[in-house]
Amino acid sequence: MIWLLLLLLLAGPLVADPVRIATYQTELSRDGPGLLLRDILRGEDDQIDAVVAVIAHLDPDILLLQGIDYDAEGHALAALADQLAEAGSPYPFRLALRPNTGQPTGLDLDGNGRSGEARDAQGYGRFNGAGGMALLSRYPIGAGVVDHSAFLWRDLPGGHAADVLNAEVLAVQRLASVAAWEVPVEVEGQVLRLLTTHATPPVFDGPEDRNGRRNEDELRFWQWRIESGAVGPPFALMGVLNADPVNGDARRGTLMTMLSHPALQDPAPTGAAGGSETADFSDPDPGNLRVSYILPSADLEVQDAGVFWPDPDSPDHAILGGSDGNGASRHRMVWLDVELQGAGEH
Repeated sequence: MIWLLLLLLLAGPLVADPVRIATYQTELSRDGPGLLLRDILRGEDDQIDAVVAVIAHLDPDILLLQGIDYDAEGHALAALADQLAEAGSPYPFRLALRPNTGQPTGLDLDGNGRSGEARDAQGYGRFNGAGGMALLSRYPIGAGVVDHSAFLWRDLPGGHAADVLNAEVLAVQRLASVAAWEVPVEVEGQVLRLLTTHATPPVFDGPEDRNGRRNEDELRFWQWRIESGAVGPPFALMGVLNADPVNGDARRGTLMTMLSHPALQDPAPTGAAGGSETADFSDPDPGNLRVSYILPSADLEVQDAGVFWPDPDSPDHAILGGSDGNGASRHRMVWLDVELQGAGEH
């Protein structure tokens, strides 16, 4: 026993294993409420099988999901978690809050003379809760989760709401098209705060660029939170920003500011083919784009990072599902391995 203690002392302090955090737009949303749960429970859906295979292969410790339908009792998320546990990736801690997708505004937002349709909701959705977000974790989710999803667009300092919305819409329109949460996760005595988001695509509108302005402001919201001191390190801004630094139709001003922000770092993860793109959209327009991000606070030590997009010649390519690699989703999982020891002390 004495010689073992001596060996441990000579070896120096134990180094905690890195924490793998990931974000994944699964595109699991179905056409109506309850259908996702039905498909998971049937166990005969190739897309769901492929999504489970991708997650189990990367095996993140903390995983933010997009494109998963919300139900108030969390049945669909629990059923998916059960399948992941069977695949060797258990997630005992889970969070799903009601998203803005499908929530009625009572207004005719798209001006087609009818209200109550998908485009008239707080966030596009054919039903309440369509394509929401969820968090899966192997570490406890702490007290103090803050749901910013009800934050009104008009209340964002320096925002674009007044440029594109009339007074009636300004009074009710929320900023988050899907959801925006601050989630504290307790990792071995430290709290890692996750700033989670899923911004609207900057398309499907007209020359007023309503969706493009909203997309940029959904990211500007987090810039405001960080710069106001409302959020302190260690943290990670993560999710679908739906904006590429070079290509696509997004307004890139706030994105470029955040990618070089002194409070943040951009690990610029890449796939096996070397690109930073995270989504396989139709060619040539819009083509492959970087739309999913994890931007950790500057104090966190990033040990590794990647986009799970294996080359077609790789044996891992089959995990993505389908002959084109899009069987699980057109989107690829983005992951980081981060070291929290000493984070927040800089």
